[in-house]
Amino acid sequence: MSALQKMAVIDVRFLLWLHAISRRKVSAFVARNVSRCGDGYVYALAGVAAWQYGGSNGVDFFRTGVMAYLIELSLYFFLKNTIRRPRPHGLGGLSALINPSDTFSFPSGHTAAAFVFATLCAVFFPAFALPALIAAVLIGLSRVVLGVHYPSDIAAGAALGVACAGVALLLI
Repeated sequence: MSALQKMAVIDVRFLLWLHAISRRKVSAFVARNVSRCGDGYVYALAGVAAWQYGGSNGVDFFRTGVMAYLIELSLYFFLKNTIRRPRPHGLGGLSALINPSDTFSFPSGHTAAAFVFATLCAVFFPAFALPALIAAVLIGLSRVVLGVHYPSDIAAGAALGVACAGVALLLI
């Protein structure tokens, strides 16, 4: 078995283990709500609040965030529609606990956006870095628990988010 095949086996095993946790109602409820925190409107509201109340750091946070999200969304759509990895529906009896907004899973857009936000918080508002990072990790894990992403989709989303924030920081 090749290294890539071994990684795929680990990816599927971790997916099925995390999804099994979601069969408990409390976990599924929590995962749905954590995942909703990764919807774009949360970042837009936080950006506007930072712009209005965060002084010069808030303005820079907002401007850099707009740039980072433009880069992230462009790359996300390109990768998702080029790679076209199917979501894990039906794998090992897995059923998704939510209806995803599209057909493909790689990379996780929710995770990418969460890591853009966490990275920018670390730069502009360091006091919020740890809570933002924890939230980003939980958002990513929630997408696996909900059955709409593989763990490797989450890792790729995290890398994409950090990279896009980094590029935006260089450009602004």
